[in-house]
Amino acid sequence: MQHTTQTAPHETSHEHHHEDLGFWRTYVFSTDHKIIGIQYAVTSLAFLFFGFCLMLAMRWQIAYPGQEIPVVGKMLEAILGDTAKGGIMSPDLYNVFGAMHGTIMVFLAVVPLAFAGFGNYVVPLQIGAIDMAFPRINMASYWSFFLGCVIMFFSFFIPGGAAQGGWTSYSPLATTIPTDGQTYWLIGMVLLITSSLLGSVNFIATIIQLRAPGMTWMRMPFFVWAQFVTAFLLLLAFPPLEAAGIMQLMDKVFHTSFFLPTGLMVGGQVADISGGGSPLLWQHLFWFLAHPEVYVLILPAIGIVGEIVANNTRKSIWGYRSLVYSVLAIGFIAFIVWAHHMYLTGMGTKISAFFQTTTMIISIPSVIILTCLFISLWGGSIRFNTPMLFALAFLPMFGLGGLTGLPLGFSFADLHLHDTYYVIAHFHYIVAPGTIFALFAGVYYWYPKATGRKMNEFWGKVHFWVSFIAMNLIFQPMFAQGMAGMHRRMYDGGATYAGVLDPESGEVVGLNSFIISLNKGITHAAFLMAVAQLPFIINFFYSMFKGEKVDDNPWKATTLEWQTPTPPPHGNFTKEIVVYRGPYDYSLPGAKDDYTPQTEPNHK
Repeated sequence: MQHTTQTAPHETSHEHHHEDLGFWRTYVFSTDHKIIGIQYAVTSLAFLFFGFCLMLAMRWQIAYPGQEIPVVGKMLEAILGDTAKGGIMSPDLYNVFGAMHGTIMVFLAVVPLAFAGFGNYVVPLQIGAIDMAFPRINMASYWSFFLGCVIMFFSFFIPGGAAQGGWTSYSPLATTIPTDGQTYWLIGMVLLITSSLLGSVNFIATIIQLRAPGMTWMRMPFFVWAQFVTAFLLLLAFPPLEAAGIMQLMDKVFHTSFFLPTGLMVGGQVADISGGGSPLLWQHLFWFLAHPEVYVLILPAIGIVGEIVANNTRKSIWGYRSLVYSVLAIGFIAFIVWAHHMYLTGMGTKISAFFQTTTMIISIPSVIILTCLFISLWGGSIRFNTPMLFALAFLPMFGLGGLTGLPLGFSFADLHLHDTYYVIAHFHYIVAPGTIFALFAGVYYWYPKATGRKMNEFWGKVHFWVSFIAMNLIFQPMFAQGMAGMHRRMYDGGATYAGVLDPESGEVVGLNSFIISLNKGITHAAFLMAVAQLPFIINFFYSMFKGEKVDDNPWKATTLEWQTPTPPPHGNFTKEIVVYRGPYDYSLPGAKDDYTPQTEPNHK
């Protein structure tokens, strides 16, 4: 492994004499990685809340089919028209909210927050760089993302509403729905993907080229490694989906047939298309991106948890090299597991055996990562502050999400569980109490560096405990619903599927009343979850002005972002940065403090 990577002259902020850029170039069209990181974070947090609100409305409809949505029902009718007539969610509106909830949470909220928000703000600081390698491309990346967000948001208000074909947008369904929502979805996705590609190239170049002298590969913080691998995942996985999106757009607008088969029936009539296309081709191209996308979600989250666990146990991460090699292994294997989402397409036994095998194999590095983080807790002098509580909760929640995914990796089990609430529960344990908890941990952890003030600890812990309880009340019952056969896309929560008589046996089949009744409990927990976010939102804005002021290194951490002034100035560092040691030198024998920054020379 290379020991010295920095070859370019390493400039520091005090060597820069830059012009006054004014408000617009400083805070709006900025090329500063910190401002861009904050722009990504604020935008994605706003869409995280918006996507969550869509889910709340859907949960109400599932628990109380045909009843007016409380508080916002009339407002939805006024804005969206007949699809919310009387404040009641129509089937079409349910499809719109379902499709856009998934799209927004994955592509507009969690990924941009985890990768672009935290990555932009933290990575250059952690490697000792003054900015990203290509600042203007960085700015272009954010504005491409922002335009994609705008198009997705305004698609709700066009005639017919936003896309209805699910976040997977399977052809021919998505193409043949007679509204323009899917066209807006595709144009928005092209902009979002373009943003991700620009960002991923920038991250890779920055991490390779701009590390401070002495920052060797194995001295990089684990979060940087996670971002590095995530950037490669985005760079290699997104182009096929962008191509597929353009092809589906051609099918929709110019009546080509890339994904439309011959003899397609629409509304009982043979569709007037040239035909010859392949619906399966869309699924392959979509899942070639969408499964690595799961690791795009989770790897930055794991990186954040690693930083916080090391800092709050006051000891080095156990198995740092194992963590790095595991992340690299995941980055490779993630590209050869996608078809385990497609067992129902009639896949042959040999091919399905291959994807079952690779799916089981990828669980090995995931288990190694989780094991290393758990062992890191052993013998630690643990500080139970708010970021650590979220990080600690991440570990079992991510573990639960991972373990419940194993049955879905086998074709024989997946055939029964496919598209049921079991899948919803599994995936959300990865993303919600998994990834989003880690992102909350990151917000509480790096908030002092960005603002110079800490968020209130008491309200942070209220936010954590209520969220933790509500999350599990939401998703645990879904495992039972899924194993009972409840389908994820039932507009009425399965009510029309319950109590159907089998014409041959005369027995009642379908969902029993207990499984149906769980819908109400889940919905109440979802509203509790919404209430739990109020302390966070108030705390986030209130602490900017009234929070406890902090010094440059309030957590007594070792990595380079804590060796800068708080908040970091333009150019980040006020002195030449040289790295002499690994990222997690806590509680070294003979050291004067229980933390030794990476910039402190080794004394012999």
